[in-house]
Amino acid sequence: MSISNVTIFMPSVLTLIGIPGLESVQCWIGIPFCAMYLIAMIGNFLLLIIIISEHSLHQPMYIFLGMLGVTDIALSTSIVPKMLGIFWFHVTEIYFDSCLLQMWLIHAFQCTESGILLAMALDRYVAICYPLRHAAIFSHQLVTQIAAMVTLRAAVLVTPCLILIKFRLQFYHTTVISHSYCEHMAVVKLAAENIRVNKIYGLFVAFTVAGLDIVLITLSYIQIFITVFRLPQKEARMKAFNTCVAHICVFLQFYSLGFFSFFAHRFGSHIPPYIHILFSSTYLLVPPFLNPLVYGAKTKQIRVPMVKIFCSKNLL
Repeated sequence: MSISNVTIFMPSVLTLIGIPGLESVQCWIGIPFCAMYLIAMIGNFLLLIIIISEHSLHQPMYIFLGMLGVTDIALSTSIVPKMLGIFWFHVTEIYFDSCLLQMWLIHAFQCTESGILLAMALDRYVAICYPLRHAAIFSHQLVTQIAAMVTLRAAVLVTPCLILIKFRLQFYHTTVISHSYCEHMAVVKLAAENIRVNKIYGLFVAFTVAGLDIVLITLSYIQIFITVFRLPQKEARMKAFNTCVAHICVFLQFYSLGFFSFFAHRFGSHIPPYIHILFSSTYLLVPPFLNPLVYGAKTKQIRVPMVKIFCSKNLL
């Protein structure tokens, strides 16, 4: 009974304050975030149009890239509109269930993106290490199965996070979330009850998804580099290496920012809140923003059609 006297029981509405300590300049911070979002949307839509329209790109590598583009569009759209509403129009309130839905979408799309990066690494591993068997192994049926498994894994692993909050935590110290979006630990920390189970399960999901994927991706690229450096001709080595450069860039920026955000939220009590919130918000926007730019610049099969699109528009 004493808990209910000092806490809030099952709040229906929560408040997102944006970036703690930087409320006075959030309207200006929203400008680069909006620009990144628009570039991400345009870039990923162009990427999808090129992959769909070019029959020569109907291969596993580019199908996975198209899946990555769809995931990036969905991930950024689940965050940025509400974030800009907070920064520009001071629309800080969000229904509790809507907050949980946003949390589920964000983390499910993150898990999906990690799974797609793993699929792309395995595709490159087979293509470079076993080129004659690549077409037989990575059939359209296998690609479809991988897409289904990646999506199902994300949904199955993230859903318990939502259930544990909705049905296990009933009393809350406050309804104010010191964040610009509904992140799992930011919501859990509002509770006035024992959140140990929520923390443990969050760590379990993070290490099951990111930990396993990083190990397998790293092993794939180690085998790729060993195979590439054994090639007798320098041109063959450079060609094989160039096909992996874009993947490696995307892999490094996705996981490096992700791990900083993850550990800062759980163990970075000495880090100023505004730095952590800025990094975690940037982490979710940088991959959708950079992925089409990286693949557009480093992949000739995508770069050439993209240049044609812009050249044709200029001629008109």
